[in-house]
Amino acid sequence: MAKLASPEKDIVKKPVAAKVVKKAVSSVSEASEIAVIATGGKQYTVTPGQTLKIEKLSGEFKVGDAIVFDKVLLVDNGSDTTIGTPYIKGAEVKATFQGAGRAAKLLVMKYKQKSRYLKTNGHRQPFFTVKIESFK
Repeated sequence: MAKLASPEKDIVKKPVAAKVVKKAVSSVSEASEIAVIATGGKQYTVTPGQTLKIEKLSGEFKVGDAIVFDKVLLVDNGSDTTIGTPYIKGAEVKATFQGAGRAAKLLVMKYKQKSRYLKTNGHRQPFFTVKIESFK
């Protein structure tokens, strides 16, 4: 009879997630001020002077226009940390509009086997580039 390998030997444990988390935390902790904002259905950790790509916002914007994010979830100024429930009342993150663009094309395909059915469609997601100026 053939000898079966034990399942404990076949499992390879890699602490990849722990390494990634440590790198993210160390890069954020180097900054003196950080904030977490919510926009476009996503949350972003921002610092003053940071340039950021976010989902497209409704409305017309020109380069240099001010954008105010009022959905602030967390503010840390180095000594005090304020956490919102879910948002901090009166807190704002001010940013400057730098430009708009579209991401690389993604191909969306529909395929059904044995019926010669194949549809291909492309999609380019619009985004805004903003520079974080200050917190309030």
